[in-house]
Amino acid sequence: MRWLAAVLLSLCLSACFTAGKRGGESPLAIYDFGPAPSSLLSTPRKQPIALEVRAPLWFDSLGIDYRLAYVDQARLREYARARWAGPPAQLIQQRLSQQLGYVMAGQSQTRCLVRVEITEFSQVFTTPEVSNGVLQGRVLLLDRSRRQVAEFPLALEKPAPSSDARGGVGALTATVEQLAVDLVGWEKMLLEREASLACFG
Repeated sequence: MRWLAAVLLSLCLSACFTAGKRGGESPLAIYDFGPAPSSLLSTPRKQPIALEVRAPLWFDSLGIDYRLAYVDQARLREYARARWAGPPAQLIQQRLSQQLGYVMAGQSQTRCLVRVEITEFSQVFTTPEVSNGVLQGRVLLLDRSRRQVAEFPLALEKPAPSSDARGGVGALTATVEQLAVDLVGWEKMLLEREASLACFG
């Protein structure tokens, strides 16, 4: 009977370790942002612009994070059977480079750097059935000496089509797509400022 008790104990412990995470014993699902969309630039850049995306360590793992705001909005959770294909900061950097023609920071000589600082990148549930992908942080434009030229805050939300990891990924992908569009508009606005002409002019 000892072996039976040991088996039952191991099953109970396994259930405890998976408790609190959305998802069951389904196969592990790996997500990225999907195939790269077309470039948002109408003309090539006159000067290359470097891009750097930063995120806190707790948002830069492979876990797909969510919050149950109706229970405890300060508690960060992650799906048990779903993962990002790479750290979100790297995925965001890759997607923005594909759409906006940025070069990776440190790979070539550039006059200026666009730095995206992510402070929130998660699926937030306001009820058990309603959730949004949330991307928060700020974007900085830094000159050759890495002095700040301009800044704008990020507070993007997109509704999730379903209350699971796939829905969260879809909503978070949509926030990154919106960020790319917003960056294009930001650059156009900065072109009207003399201080930014050295970067975008």
